[in-house]
Amino acid sequence: MTNLLFDITFWFAAPFWALMVLAPRWRQTSAVVASPLICVPPLVIYTALIVPKFGAFAGTLIDPHLAGLQSVLGEGTGAAAAWAHFVALDLFLGRWIFLDSRARGLPPLLISPLLVLTILFAPIGVLLYLLIRLTRTPLPVSDRPISLEA
Repeated sequence: MTNLLFDITFWFAAPFWALMVLAPRWRQTSAVVASPLICVPPLVIYTALIVPKFGAFAGTLIDPHLAGLQSVLGEGTGAAAAWAHFVALDLFLGRWIFLDSRARGLPPLLISPLLVLTILFAPIGVLLYLLIRLTRTPLPVSDRPISLEA
């Protein structure tokens, strides 16, 4: 079951990444990506993997040490849970980059490659986007695209 959950995790996120990268100007892309609920499937997979081994994970995360993290994440369930965690949060960050860049009028030809980088190496993609964002005039508070509502 762990292998199956690992295998399907990214495929729940892939359609949304495809829309943001390949069809950024399509009207439906913004409508679909506007909902933070697109991140729910990988979050559910993460939860399904963690709950049966909650004690082991909680003990390691409450008092983290490298050796303990290596032990928990080095086994199948831990690695699959870490993958689901990455996929869910990377998608959430990619969604934010997409919506924020659209609101700022940044060109898709700049943002689409950055989103691909974010899929693979989210911290680097987010860092680069934050640097790009510095070159833009701040948006008025009323125009900011951040929404946690469904």
